[in-house]
Amino acid sequence: MKILIAVDGSAYSKKAIEYFKQHRKLFGEHTELTIVNAQTSLPPHVAKRFSKANVQTYYLDGYEKDMKPARQALKSAGLEYTEALVVGHPGDEIAKLATRGGFDMVVMGSHGRGLLRNLVLGSVATRVLAACKVPVLIVR
Repeated sequence: MKILIAVDGSAYSKKAIEYFKQHRKLFGEHTELTIVNAQTSLPPHVAKRFSKANVQTYYLDGYEKDMKPARQALKSAGLEYTEALVVGHPGDEIAKLATRGGFDMVVMGSHGRGLLRNLVLGSVATRVLAACKVPVLIVR
């Protein structure tokens, strides 16, 4: 089974990782795990004021910061995984990666760090649910 876990460094993404760790037998013995971080793209009028290298550094700095807790949690559990970085609208990019990568399921927290929050679910989780063609497990 191929599992994609979306992480953003928030408490809810930490809960998604913990859920996976505690219930990994449910996902099958030969689970292929990928953790993804989605960086929101800079508005074009902002990005054009900086060099391409500076914009890339901006995304990579955010990626490294967001991935650190997930890496530590998975390594401490002795789990192997791959990583992915996507840039754009997080909900759309996570859903695209899930389909393009042939994943069997997306696991993510119910809320992230986003400034906008919906009543029941975060805006990114809502967008992934709407756009994703594979099952999505939302961890609260």
